[in-house]
Amino acid sequence: MLDRRFILENLEKVRENCRNRNVHVDLDRFVALEQERRRLQAELEELNRQANQIAQRMARTQDPAQKDALREEGRLVRQKAAEIQDRLATIEAEASAIHRMIPNMTHPDAPVGPDSQSNRVIGYGRTPKPEFNFPPRDHVEIAQMLDLIDFEGGARVTGHGFYFLKNEAVLLELALQRYALDILMEEGFTPMITPDLARNHILEGIGFIPRGPETQIYSIEGTDLSLIATAEITLGGLLAGQVIDADLLPLKLCGISHCFRTEAGAHGRATRGIYRVHQFTKVEMFAFTLPEQSDAMLEYFRELECRIFDGLGIHYRVVDTATGDLGGPAYRKYDLEAWMPGRGEYGEVTSTSNCTDYQARRLDARYKVKGEKGTRLLHTLNGTAIAISRALVAILENYQQADGSVVIPEVLRPWVGKDRILPKD
Repeated sequence: MLDRRFILENLEKVRENCRNRNVHVDLDRFVALEQERRRLQAELEELNRQANQIAQRMARTQDPAQKDALREEGRLVRQKAAEIQDRLATIEAEASAIHRMIPNMTHPDAPVGPDSQSNRVIGYGRTPKPEFNFPPRDHVEIAQMLDLIDFEGGARVTGHGFYFLKNEAVLLELALQRYALDILMEEGFTPMITPDLARNHILEGIGFIPRGPETQIYSIEGTDLSLIATAEITLGGLLAGQVIDADLLPLKLCGISHCFRTEAGAHGRATRGIYRVHQFTKVEMFAFTLPEQSDAMLEYFRELECRIFDGLGIHYRVVDTATGDLGGPAYRKYDLEAWMPGRGEYGEVTSTSNCTDYQARRLDARYKVKGEKGTRLLHTLNGTAIAISRALVAILENYQQADGSVVIPEVLRPWVGKDRILPKD
């Protein structure tokens, strides 16, 4: 979240940023609450000063009557202080609720617009669009022909939006994980397999809403735990409440996890097959950096995502995300959208965001410079290396052949053990 003093001192900039990001938040109410909080805090400090003076006077006097009078005076002061503390707690709760809804500020170069239609295309991958001499099939039809995904079994066992991967699809999933991991480990990332659950205050710190009508999170009843939607949650939570030495930064992590999302409100073509599902596996990049390192780290994450999909031989475009399409924590975000011939359109396969100190302030994640007093807030960044389900969609649709087979991308063949998936008898 934003610094409270920054909000009060830059109110019109924050207001304009909220408008650009389609976030409706009562900033005037927040300012009024902050002013009242400060007034009451000053009054409470004065009452505490008076209480201390009364206690000192009582310690000095020997007159019983005067002691009784001072004791009564002290009781009244403490009673008023307690009333103010109760009022402060109420004000703080309301102000904090508004504060947490205020989005991060936005990079000045991000395109301004209400939704994804305003995203700006800033580049394309090295691989051209594939050309077919037959009508391309979508990944659902391909998967059925090659016996790769059991949608009906997934629906019977768990429900719509769940599925079983089978046969070569299993090998492709594992191959994609290893392919991404090998690239990231060569770049100095620490590989991790994260928990699939996190405490709700960690989700809230990262910027997710664990409960409520707008949540995309599966919560565990009777606990303060929820299933994670991305390893960004668990990796970011690693330094919650911690202080790290500045000499260790940047800290680059890559995490493998299952991801769980309710996808409430999803409809249309995006819900067909495994493009938008309730569970999938993802390899996530995450970095803790010094403030002056985060802009360059975002460009580095984007380059790594491009390198991964260039290596897979998938055509894609890179978009600079518009203000109205940014999540609350993101200062700037890039998406890679792969061409999906069966769908006849581009589909998002990766995203990477610089969240500056927005998440770190909520998580109280800090760094310390040797020889300097105090601590400072870290900057955090996240990026998708491989979201397996969408990578599978892109591979099956881009590498399909007229005879119904699918060619395996060359970089994955060492792990899959073959160069082509053939139709089953």
